[in-house]
Amino acid sequence: MLHRRPVRVLVALSGVVLVTFVGYRLIPVNATTVGFAYLLLILIVASTSGFLEAALSSLLAALLFNFFFLPPVGTFTVADPQNWVALFSFLATSLIASRLSTTAKARASEAIERQRDLERLYAFSRAILLIERSAPFAKQLVEKLAEIFNIEAAVLYERHTGEFYCVGIPGPEGFEGDLRTAALRDGPSTKSRPPYVIVGVRSRSEPVASMALRGATMPDSVLQGVANLVAIGLERARAQDLASRLKLRGRVNSSERRSLMPWPTNSKLR
Repeated sequence: MLHRRPVRVLVALSGVVLVTFVGYRLIPVNATTVGFAYLLLILIVASTSGFLEAALSSLLAALLFNFFFLPPVGTFTVADPQNWVALFSFLATSLIASRLSTTAKARASEAIERQRDLERLYAFSRAILLIERSAPFAKQLVEKLAEIFNIEAAVLYERHTGEFYCVGIPGPEGFEGDLRTAALRDGPSTKSRPPYVIVGVRSRSEPVASMALRGATMPDSVLQGVANLVAIGLERARAQDLASRLKLRGRVNSSERRSLMPWPTNSKLR
């Protein structure tokens, strides 16, 4: 986005020059009309580009407004004090309107991003419920996490088994130690180890795992939400494994009891 800013600035300034040319040469209008045209253009620039582009456009528009439309025309001198008031009022109005428009645009973008984060969290929670047990649960879990949140790489350390599950680019040297440390902390933890972000995973305030994410552009609240879903998924998988083992053990014990039962005797046998 930064490499596009010079282009946006050039386009905004060109728009101011175009309005000046139209209002001064093609369709000569008075200062009030061209002032409103400048203001409308600056609002469009602020809503489509940003405050910097709008601010630079405001300064250029004020200079051109003074030079071409305020007497004495053709100079940057303002003879009438009322024109000074008009000039500074125009500049202040354009800057304030640009700031308000940029703020509204930023808040709208944040709201859209929050909605996307909620949709991703919902999709991730649904994917956890649909994970099959044909492969290790934690491995599939970290794969779904990287897929849904469009993460370059993700590493999950499960404290219960001591296993690491990696998707994407492997971490730097000594990475495993950071994950083990994060999985032992008692409180919420979010640690940055560029280009990774390490997050502790807890279930009922008990550390159960940790994960490292690369390319995760999400706020801490979403990271903690992901960590909570990972904890729920791991606990659910562990509970299912325990239930399966208990069920299998019950079958084995039942078979053993049947094998130890005495054979029935027939008293009528002679």
